[in-house]
Formats: sequence, C-alpha cells, structure tokens
Amino acid sequence: MSNSSNSDRSYGFQLESEIESSEEACAELPPGYRYVADTRRQSMMPEHNLSPDLENTCDNIRRRGYLPIENYGIIGNMRTIALIGTDASCDFFCYPKFDSPSIFCRVLDKDKGGHFSIAPSTAHTSNKQMYLPNSNILTTRFLSDEGVSEIIDYMHVPANGQRITTKPLLPWIIRKVRVIRGSVSFKMECYPAFNYARDKHHIQVVNEPISDDQQAIAGMEAKLYPKEELNYYAGSDRVIFESECGLTMDLRHLVKCGEFECPIVKFHVDKEDTAHLGHGVYSKFDLKETQEVVFVFREVPIPTDRTTETAIDRRFRLASDPPLTLSLLDALFRQTSTYWLEWVTQSTYKGRWREHVLRSALTLKLLTYEPTGAVVAAPTFGFPEAIGGPRNWDYRYVWIRDSSFTIYAFLRLGFSHEAKEFMNYIKNRCDDLNEDGSLNIMYSIDGVKKLEEEDLLHLDGYRESKPVRIGNGAYDHIQLDIYGELMDGIYLYNKYGSPISYDMWCAVRKLADYVCGNWNIPDMSIWEVRGRKQQFTYSLIMCWVALDRALRLAEKRVFPCPNRFKWMETRDEIYELVQNKCYNHELKMFTQSVESPDALDASTLIMPLVFFSSPTDPRLLNTISRILMPPEKGGLVANDLVFRYNFLTTDDGVGGLEGAFSMCTFWLVEALTRAGKYDKKLLNRAVVMFEKMLSYGNHLGLFSEEVARSGELLGNFPQAFTHLSFISAAYNLDRVLSHSKEND
Repeated sequence: MSNSSNSDRSYGFQLESEIESSEEACAELPPGYRYVADTRRQSMMPEHNLSPDLENTCDNIRRRGYLPIENYGIIGNMRTIALIGTDASCDFFCYPKFDSPSIFCRVLDKDKGGHFSIAPSTAHTSNKQMYLPNSNILTTRFLSDEGVSEIIDYMHVPANGQRITTKPLLPWIIRKVRVIRGSVSFKMECYPAFNYARDKHHIQVVNEPISDDQQAIAGMEAKLYPKEELNYYAGSDRVIFESECGLTMDLRHLVKCGEFECPIVKFHVDKEDTAHLGHGVYSKFDLKETQEVVFVFREVPIPTDRTTETAIDRRFRLASDPPLTLSLLDALFRQTSTYWLEWVTQSTYKGRWREHVLRSALTLKLLTYEPTGAVVAAPTFGFPEAIGGPRNWDYRYVWIRDSSFTIYAFLRLGFSHEAKEFMNYIKNRCDDLNEDGSLNIMYSIDGVKKLEEEDLLHLDGYRESKPVRIGNGAYDHIQLDIYGELMDGIYLYNKYGSPISYDMWCAVRKLADYVCGNWNIPDMSIWEVRGRKQQFTYSLIMCWVALDRALRLAEKRVFPCPNRFKWMETRDEIYELVQNKCYNHELKMFTQSVESPDALDASTLIMPLVFFSSPTDPRLLNTISRILMPPEKGGLVANDLVFRYNFLTTDDGVGGLEGAFSMCTFWLVEALTRAGKYDKKLLNRAVVMFEKMLSYGNHLGLFSEEVARSGELLGNFPQAFTHLSFISAAYNLDRVLSHSKEND
C-alpha cells in the first residue's frame, strides 16, 4: 500500500493508492469495447452504450408488470419457500420442495406465471414491510388516511418438542388480512399456474356444510375463548384447483367478525382469464377495524374411508387435515412464532451488526432442506444476472463449494445442530463418489447427481430476460476447487463441532488422493465458466487447502496416513506454482489463471481467508490495491462494489452483462479486515466498504447474488453464498475492531 504522502487526503474513506489511481489516465481499449461502470467512456462513445431497461426501485408499484427483485420478502418451512412482494403478492412458490415445479411464478412471467395476491383496493399513501422480531413471519402494512391494514404471511413450522403424529408440519401458505384502523376494501386473486405454467388445471368452487368435526371443535372453543372472540365463521365455499400433473390444491378462508357485522367473502371464478392454462379466482371484500380474514392455500390431503375409521385413525386424520377453526389458526401461528423465537435464542453471537447477522442466519435456515440437512444456493431459478441477458440459472441445488462457508457460519453463530445436519449431508455425498473417486460439484437436495438443464421457452423471463432455465448443466463440470472447500468444512467441523469418525477420515483420504492425481488438470473453477478450461488460480489455491487440511486432520487426530509424504510434496508444489506462475510482477497482482497472466480475478481474495497467504504479504496487498482500482484503470471496484472479473475483457463463454458480485465485496472486506489488524487505515477502509455494502441489502436485510451499476439487485434471491460471506465478514470485522479497541 502506498504511503508516499504524509497528508491523509482520504479522511478514512479511501486508501491513498485509490486516490492516486483515480488521478491516472484510463488505459485504452479497442474500438467498441467499454469497461463496466466507465461512465466517462459512455459519454464519449454513446454508440457503444449499454443501457438496460432500468426499474425504479423507490416504490412498490408494478411497472410493466414486475416488481424490482429487492422488493420481495421470503417465507418458508425448511421444505420450500414463497416470495411475497411489497404489494403483498405471492409471486414465486415451488411445491412441495425447493426444486419442485412452480405453482406461482409471476416474477418470471407477468402474464402466464401465476400469483396469489391480496391488496387494498382503497388507495394507500405508503406501505411498510418487516419481519416480526426474531422470526420469519412477514408483515406488509398499507397506510392511508382512511385506514391502516396489515397482511401477515407465514408457512407453518411446529414448535420443537411437539409430537409429530398429532401436531405435524402443515405445508400451507397462511395469509392473515386485518384492519388496524378505519375501514379498507380489498381484492384477493389466486391464479395458480402448475408445473412452471405448462400444465392445465380445472377449477371448482365447492360449498361444504359444517362437519361433525367442526361442531365438536366449536364446543371446545366455547370453553376456551371469551364469547366476543368466537364471533367468526369458516367459509363454506372451498376452491379446488386440480392440475393435469396430479397435484390438487385448494383455497379456504376464515372470517373473524370483530365488533361489527360479519363481512362477506365470496369467491368468483374469473372465466375471462385467457393468460393462464386454467381459471383463477378472486374476491372483493371490505373490512373494518378488529375484523380479519385468513386465507389458507394448501395441497388437498388424500381422502380416507371414514366408515371404518377408528379413534386413532380419526386423530391422525384431524392432525394432517384439520378443519379450519379459530383455535387451529391461533395454534399454528403460536407454534410457528415459538419455533423461530426459540431457534434464534441458540445464537451465541453478541457482536456488532447483530440484527443483520441474525437476519442472515434466519434466511440460511429458510434455505435449509430439513429432511436431509442440505442448504440450497438460492431458492429461485431464472432470476437474471443482467436485465435482458442470458445468464439466468437455476440455483435450487446444493453446491459442494458452499460447505466450508456454511459449516463455518453455523458454528460461529452457535447453530451446531444445523452444522451437524449439513455435515451428515456431506458425509452421504462422500459415501457416493463417482467411479474415478471424484465428487459432483452440485447435487439436488436429496442427493441426486444428474441435473439436466432445460430452457422454459414459453416463459418471458423477468422483464424479458431469456431463457428461463431449470436444472443446471454445470453439474458435471470439472471444478477442482470444491475439494478445498469440502476439506476445510470437515476440518472446521472437527475443530469447532464434533470430532469426525474413522469412516469420514477414509473418505477424506480418498479425496486427498484424488486431488494429488488431478490438481493440475485445467478446469472451470468457481465461476463455472462455459468457455475454455484453464488452470485457475482459485482452483490451485483450494487444491492446496484440500491437502493442507487433510494433513492437519491426520496430525491432530493421529489418523493413519500412508500417503502423507505424497500429500506434502503435492501441497508444496501447488504453492510454488501459484507464487511463480500466477503472480504478475509487472502488474503487481495475482492473476486469474496460469494461462491468463493479465486477467485480474476477485477470487484471489480468498488467500488470507484460508491462510494460503499472510494478510500482510506484499503480493497480496498489491493485489488488493489493484482490485480497489476502478475497472477503467484495470481494477474491479466501482462504487465500492466488486466485480468478479472484467467480463467485457475476459471470455467466460456466456456473454452478456452482469452486475457486481456481492460475495466478492464481502471477501474484499474480510481481506482488508485481516490486513487491518496490522494497519488501521486498512481496517477503516474495511468498515466503510462493509457499511456501504449493508445498504445494498433490501428493506428486510436480504442480499441477492449481484448488484447492478444502478444499485438494483440482480441474480437469484436471496443467495446463501452472499449471506454466508456476510456473516464471515461481520464476525471477523467485529473481532478485529474489538481487539483494536482493547489495544487503544
């Protein structure tokens, strides 16, 4: 880092090297090329401007049928999730699992995708969306002079300790509408589009009389509730959506009358709708203060023969298919709230930015598939990395690469159970190696290896970003870096979680041997390029990590290690190669790969995080200085956001624009933090960048994969890797700041 000037011109917001680079002239590029975020060149060469159709993200109004990506919140039950917009529309929902076909996906096609919306038809002047404290229960409020209304959305999760047989998880979307002040008119719309909007469905509205079960429960409620609270009714009309794929869903409702005459909520089939492959329903109703309507969208349980039903059979049936009553909905809300409140109390993190850290932890928990312990990279598919571009991938799978970051985050925050369950998932993958001893780079949440990629050409895509893809063609890529992240995760779990078993060690040994025999093969590395294979610096570093952690485990646990010397020799050979072939002395930076000595890549920031390099090594500090330069000066930072590489001058085989990578920004923060332990200027720079990056989370504290030059969130949302890197950066930045304060 440059210290040529005794006077500090940065006031703590920039490094002197950044100021010096801003005063230098831009490097020239061939005609037609432009550095990303180079606004000066744009004004000079307007014929080469790239001006995507930007969205105004300052309000919740649908422009051209779509909300900005950052205007969504997430609810879920550790099986799947739903996205709820700031206008209270459910625009994304795959069922019954994360990687199942969608039922609602208006976010990917405003006409055909399907949605479940509830909104005031009374004009409102503002709206607010928030989570109930320490939970994943989402509330959206609409405010006006005439009245204030609130919509509470959640998916049921039973409290810990409940008997699953009598109080099981009910995989329902539950939407409570209530008026807090005044009177408000509403319109509810439910327009499902099954199997990614490819399957037709039939609809019928069934009027059902009050059942014996409801009457029996009403008698019990009369003993439990004050008389004034029992002024409610469960709607007799039930909407049934029966799809050609065999999935049948229904929509039910319950009305709480409050202090006034009961409002009428009646479903109407929209027979004029031609956009979807089946009719939807809508309802218009008015509510006054103290009145509520609860809508429940669920899969219809398989009917049973009640003529031969025993008392035990009836108990099980009522547990999985209970009649809609006030006491049931109160119990479901109470159980869900209790679950999240108790889960958050397990956290041991007491440092700075605690609310943001816990929100990231709660988000990661929602991205966990509880039956197997898997954590999906993101719960969505097809969200664009650039508006109108082709980079629209399916992230509803588990990347082995995420393993060390996931285990580290859960353990550092005190969530040992989640770390253990994810470790079990990893163990099962290690027990199912490929014939050559390798792992896939990704798996389904159930461990399936083959994830065939398919383009959904009938969907328009988010703001016409095509094609929308499901599956992921990168599942059989060679990406050697995954072994480093995996071994690091196993090492961290052994150190901070629970000692690994001998069987796990045997799997580690096989994988270390595989790395020894294949580390020098060109691959596609962390960014999953679809161009030429290279010996990427990141993959080499992580192969070094794989062998280093395997050797550390062998020494710490005194495990048998017949190939110890081979591992050590290979580890050292990789280290020398990175230092000698992946460092450009002229440009003073670590390069993207052996074959690309002039290309800068943000993934090299991983070096101090995995202890490949000292955080104060001059080579690393030079690389950080280079990355901190703007793209037009040969760097990767614009507006304190980090691009993974310059995609306009680096061929990744995909093409098209992309935004800055949120994860890379947090990696730069952490690299500066670790170096800042020895240089306060670097620590101050890390704090400034971290605080700025926090502002790119949405109103709920959720982060996407990328951020556009306009500040708009891009890519699949929310993304686990971004939240994992945020937790790591926050944890380490807080630790160094606390240590620095003690020294002062």
